Amino acid sequence: MCLIIFAWDPQSDTPLVVAANRDEFHARPTAAATFWPQYPWLLAGRDLSQGGTWMGFTRDGRFAAITNYRDPGRTAPGRRSRGELPLDYLTGDTSPRDYLREVAGHADDYAGFNILAGRDDGLWCYGNSGPEAQPGKLAAGIYGLSNARLDTPWPKVTLGKLRLRQLLESAAPCHEALQQVVADTRPATPEELHPLGLDQAMAPQLSAQFIRTRDYGTRSTTTLRVRRDSKVVDTATVSWRELSFDDRGQLQGSEQRDFSCRWRFQATGM
Repeated sequence: MCLIIFAWDPQSDTPLVVAANRDEFHARPTAAATFWPQYPWLLAGRDLSQGGTWMGFTRDGRFAAITNYRDPGRTAPGRRSRGELPLDYLTGDTSPRDYLREVAGHADDYAGFNILAGRDDGLWCYGNSGPEAQPGKLAAGIYGLSNARLDTPWPKVTLGKLRLRQLLESAAPCHEALQQVVADTRPATPEELHPLGLDQAMAPQLSAQFIRTRDYGTRSTTTLRVRRDSKVVDTATVSWRELSFDDRGQLQGSEQRDFSCRWRFQATGM
């Protein structure tokens, strides 16, 4: 993923809401999100080049997503593919905290990344860029993650957080509304990018939430909602939708999956 806007509140009846874009070269082979034959409890897209994923959810309530970290001074590819990190967490049984601490021990094997890993007892974030990078547990709130540290105020992140906050204050988050949280195609202005030092380092079209160029752009938008199942104790209903786009930004496919997962709710929300 290259833009993830999400709300996390473990004490709510809707503990996790996500709107995310995956930006990638159009030539890179990709399989749309589905339950994997070898891991039938895992719903995720697949990078057919390296075999990993960028975002997934499991029937036992594990969630993970990853973004690349933009660092012009660190462009060499890593020894290992970043897509293996969310896949390893999603197919394992290690807690989010322990998994990210383990990853931190060999983080230099990968090019720059940020990873989210969570389940009902906590959502954690870790990035391997920066001198004091350590896994951290997230408090309840609305967050944005792109190709920098968590909540770095890039215009696309700031806009997405504002739109998600407004949405959650006004209505239940349907997929169509969540898609609009990350659908803006307008590039940021030089005045917006200059204070962040990005006006010379980032092509204008890459500053938009939804990117459209001939070779590289937003390949898919994924929206996700985890909600308490009122009929079954310690169970949530996961609703996941993935929209796929071509190099002109035209919709090419839509997949929606709704399924139950194990989820121990901490308290009854509003």
